[in-house]
Parts: sequence; structure tokens; C-alpha cells
Amino acid sequence: MTRNGPYLKCSAIHVATGVEVSALGPAAEPKGLERIAIAKLKRALATR
Repeated sequence: MTRNGPYLKCSAIHVATGVEVSALGPAAEPKGLERIAIAKLKRALATR
């Protein structure tokens, strides 16, 4: 996670395939942002 002012950027990478996704959201909700990034990664892997 990287903080940029009031926002966080959470990146999730699947090591075996190198697929990377990221999600942006408010810095007050890091756990929710992590869940979103993981869900996006799962969707990206399902379409491969």
C-alpha cells in the first residue's frame, strides 16, 4: 500500500503469473481497499 495524501493505492500481484491489479480509495479504509484489490485480482485471473 502506498499513501498519497488522503488516498491509498493498494497493489496486488499474483507471483506465478505476474498479473498485477491496483485499487485506489480513502486512507481511512485500508482493510476494505485490500479486499477490493484481492477481488480484482481474482477476477483478472479468472479471465485468463
